[in-house]
Amino acid sequence: MKELKESLKALVVETSTNLPPDVRRALADAMKRETPDTRSSLALDTIAINVDMACDGVAPICQDTGMPTFEIKTPVGTNQILMTKVIREVIAEATREGKLRKNSVDSLTGKNSGDNLGPGTPIIHFEQWEEDDIEVRLILKGGGCENKNIQYALPVELPPLDRADRNLDGIRKCILHAVFQAQGHGCSVGAIGVAIGGDRTSGYQNAKMQLFRPLDDINPDPALASLERYVMDNANKLGIGTMGFGGAVSLIGCKIGAYNRLPASFFVSVAYDCWAFRRLGVVLDARSGAIKRWLYKDDTPSVKLARTEGLPLTGREVRLNVPLSEEQVRSLKVGDVVLLSGLMHTGRDEIHHHLLTHDSPVDLRGATLYHCGPVALRQGEEWFINAAGPTTSNREEPYEADIIKKFGLRAVIGKGGMGAKTLRALKEHGAVYLNAIGGAAQYYAKCITKVEGVDFLDFGVPEAMWHIRVKDFPAIVTMDAHGNSLHADVERASGEELAKFAAPATF
Repeated sequence: MKELKESLKALVVETSTNLPPDVRRALADAMKRETPDTRSSLALDTIAINVDMACDGVAPICQDTGMPTFEIKTPVGTNQILMTKVIREVIAEATREGKLRKNSVDSLTGKNSGDNLGPGTPIIHFEQWEEDDIEVRLILKGGGCENKNIQYALPVELPPLDRADRNLDGIRKCILHAVFQAQGHGCSVGAIGVAIGGDRTSGYQNAKMQLFRPLDDINPDPALASLERYVMDNANKLGIGTMGFGGAVSLIGCKIGAYNRLPASFFVSVAYDCWAFRRLGVVLDARSGAIKRWLYKDDTPSVKLARTEGLPLTGREVRLNVPLSEEQVRSLKVGDVVLLSGLMHTGRDEIHHHLLTHDSPVDLRGATLYHCGPVALRQGEEWFINAAGPTTSNREEPYEADIIKKFGLRAVIGKGGMGAKTLRALKEHGAVYLNAIGGAAQYYAKCITKVEGVDFLDFGVPEAMWHIRVKDFPAIVTMDAHGNSLHADVERASGEELAKFAAPATF
């Protein structure tokens, strides 16, 4: 049992902190293909630095370590009850050590369990097979990309692609639309798993199972292999780019499977995953629990992904000290790269809802509010932030305009952009939206020089309001105080490109 626990702990830690070689190769290829000196190339450079930092520091690549999902194959007679017990112990231990974020929340009370254990957490699926060894595969898929999963019931009208029928061409339209609707919310560049058929439940499960395939494999079904190639050749023509900034590369993988279906149902289910594609596996000796070999890893050691030691700066960056003035904010425009220093505050779903009807524990006039749910560890009396990338901002769209008006915020930081209501508030009250690089949890954690304090810790670590002092925190102005939104522009332009794929295609 001790050796089994050590093996499973190694799998969890390695999955959270080190991307597999096939994903690294895909990201390296994206960096070569992206136009230099653009917002997307800057985002990819930040991602590459973050990947290297996470690997070197054995720290979470992204602060959202997702819903741990184990797919396990065991010989007949293996004690699956014991394995489940050990997995739960490992998950709790990895959470205490900051390798996983405290992510398991009671859906009725909103209380965070604090150890990633609870009904349905983690997800463990067992299957018996006739091999002598145990195979364990693990995927950590965060909430931002999980929210961009989508399921279609054919036939369906898909503007601007017209009707998607119950055939391969209709499936093609659904897949392209799935990439389009994700925009930057799911931390593109992304990968998708697609399931054709099944029922609603099995379709989504099969779609997620496709993400366990290596990115560079070839589908054994010729028709599906051809469709995968078509999607990879054409989805990047939409111009969504990294983080939805616009660019040449939006997708690094497309894997498609098919189940039989009921005559009345024709589902196409899509599981979207982000660039932080954390998926690994091990083969274990069934008697001892020792690791016999790793899955998804080749014989070559991980090489540095970053092209430079630090983020390449142009000298055109705008250095700002927070709190900010209205004059400073109104001088910014979409596309500006800013480097922030000073005291910032985090706040996401629970904080926004709370502040609508309550006062803030700190003065937010001129402040910067960071949509972030960090991995935080206590060291004695001090707190330490172990991972601190942005969360998806559009969840706060119902609240943000009111929060800006009520408290006098000057900047909001997140990823994926926000909608028309927030854009109007930015213009009216003199504030900006700054897009940080989604998933770059180690890079941003290193920008934090001190945790000044925390409020609302009873909401759980990710949902608490952290008061953090930062230095040279980089972000891009994507919504300014003059009514301009890069996100709206990219969505409009990519929609026009999507419309070009409405005609039937052969592949």
